[in-house]
Amino acid sequence: MAEHEHVRVAVIGSGFGGLGAAVRLRREGITDFVVLERADSVGGTWRDNSYPGCACDVPSHLYSFSFAPNPDWPRTFSGQGHIRAYLEHVTDLFGLRPHLRLDSEVKLMTWDGDSLRWNIETTRGSLSADVVVSATGPLSDPKIPEIPGLESFPGKVFHSARWDHEYDLRGKRVAMVGTGASAIQIVPAIQPQAGRLTLFQRTPPWVMPRVDRAISGAERWLHRRLPVTARARRGLLWGIRELQVQAFTKRPDELGLVEQLAKRNMARAVKDPALRAKLTPDYRIGCKRILLSSAYYPALAKPNVDVVAAGLSEIRGSTVIASDGAEAEVDAIVFGTGFHVTDMPIAERVVGAEGSTLAESWKNGMRALRGASAAGFPNWMTIIGPNTGLGNSSMILMIESQLNYMADYLRQLDVLGGRTALDARPAAVESWNHKVQERMKRTVWNTGGCTSWYLDASGRNTTIWPGTTTEFRSATRRVDLAEYEVIRKPSAQRTEKAAKGTKAAVARTRSEATA
Repeated sequence: MAEHEHVRVAVIGSGFGGLGAAVRLRREGITDFVVLERADSVGGTWRDNSYPGCACDVPSHLYSFSFAPNPDWPRTFSGQGHIRAYLEHVTDLFGLRPHLRLDSEVKLMTWDGDSLRWNIETTRGSLSADVVVSATGPLSDPKIPEIPGLESFPGKVFHSARWDHEYDLRGKRVAMVGTGASAIQIVPAIQPQAGRLTLFQRTPPWVMPRVDRAISGAERWLHRRLPVTARARRGLLWGIRELQVQAFTKRPDELGLVEQLAKRNMARAVKDPALRAKLTPDYRIGCKRILLSSAYYPALAKPNVDVVAAGLSEIRGSTVIASDGAEAEVDAIVFGTGFHVTDMPIAERVVGAEGSTLAESWKNGMRALRGASAAGFPNWMTIIGPNTGLGNSSMILMIESQLNYMADYLRQLDVLGGRTALDARPAAVESWNHKVQERMKRTVWNTGGCTSWYLDASGRNTTIWPGTTTEFRSATRRVDLAEYEVIRKPSAQRTEKAAKGTKAAVARTRSEATA
């Protein structure tokens, strides 16, 4: 990284959000940008999650960029390797490699109110940028619960997103902790190898069959020769999910029929009534993400699998102990316990105009104008920000909507001219957040009777979008300058106040980073 490098835009992260932002910048004629990536290759969560059985639960033709269709998806639901290869292909297709700064983890981003730019410190040097687009994603930093005795466990321990491929599970006694989207793929993949597999389940998920199949050569040939057929396929997949949104957001009682289908799916594979009782949720389907697997229930019914209907609470030597007192001797512990979603670590590294970190600004819950702009953080935008997640469709649709917003944001800065920044007005952020939270009240995610990772520590749903992707695209089509303060030259009083606050925040952040 060049000394004192300055760019117009710095993109953080090279998953779908970061690469999508890079493509959109080039298509807008902007080439003065970099993509800062902490790892040694692109891919984001599809690089980091390489556990056995890892695949997407959204159909392949919908889980790809509209501007980069892939006619050669091999299966209707793609595996991790194919998705990662697709992202590498996008990187090459749009000439993004010259913009990549790999092995460049962002340690600190500080807003400079005098120069109206962001000063960025990375593990490979420093740079500055007029605009920061944060695309680190909510599924990037694994969460491992604090379990008494874990530090003294003599066996192998790893998270699903940091899979140790050097460790051989054959014949081992394995504890799988968690029953989320990763766990239901891992369990059937490792069950045939493990000597004994003990699943620690705090809350059972609702699981529907995963209707996956190989895409025939004829289909792929047709999509290559007639791209309109691939667009039609994508459109159909999208339309079906748009029609489903009403049940999730306005009429959760209509999901009762889906519950019955899920119970029949379980009954076909699990004949033991005691095991079925353990695996049957007591909350409305959809409250947590509906999981797709045709192999999960059959794997749990195998003789070398035990299901403990309680969370892991303590470890004594090689003995793992559940909250209900159940014990098991294990050689390895695999955590499928999710990520830091509502408390993203990147927020602790962003210091805004008043000297506060983004984490401090969000201490009472994440909130951002149209899922992109946080008050007090000028010219800083996030992709897959607060309340942009989906419970039933493809996040690529939401990402592309946010890229529209990013593009218009940069156009507005060009129109305003000179050294200019936009800072979301607190009243606009609060108005947007209030409308979102009011709509959230009757959704299945808030009324379904479960506790999920969609909710923050105070029980507020700060992750999911309570509407259709069409509505979100309309809401992010243009930037409304009335929702922003236009900053050209800060007052001397504000500059002095911000400088003092920034110095204190930077010192505090650096101290915490080295502690």
